[in-house]
Amino acid sequence: MKLNIRGDKVTVTKAIKDYINEKVSKLDRYFESKNVEGKVIIRIRNNEQIIEVTIPTSRFTLRAEEHHQDLYAAIDLVADKLEKQIRRNKNRLNDKYKNIDKFEMNFNFDVAEEEIDETKIVKRKNVEMKPMDEEEAILQMELLNHDFFVFKNIDEECVSVLYQRKDGKLGIINVK
Repeated sequence: MKLNIRGDKVTVTKAIKDYINEKVSKLDRYFESKNVEGKVIIRIRNNEQIIEVTIPTSRFTLRAEEHHQDLYAAIDLVADKLEKQIRRNKNRLNDKYKNIDKFEMNFNFDVAEEEIDETKIVKRKNVEMKPMDEEEAILQMELLNHDFFVFKNIDEECVSVLYQRKDGKLGIINVK
């Protein structure tokens, strides 16, 4: 796997690059193709070191982000998180993509029984959307104490998803 490592307002030293390559390259065993390219971004926010790894494949994208005060600990955590994602979703990925030519993943690894994730929808809710502006949607989301809110946006004339970002600010997704 080739990694494009860059720092956002951070100088990425050779030692950091080598450590990232060492940890993330352990994921190579899950890929048949060695042409997979991953993107690594290192940022600092307050006292936290943030590392974000994105590995796009032809069919889906693996992504993980970790925060820690020690950059090397964050690198360890993000590599473990990516490996868990692959191992936990092995059966689902195998069922969906096993008969596709030129697929990058290698499914010849064993997964412990407790790692198999059988995520199912456990609740379905039908909601009638009332047209509202973004300010009213923010108020509704805060009153419900949710981290997202779906509404019919009268300003944009579409369905919008208002959500709480990890940095505490709000984001909005418009579906047109």
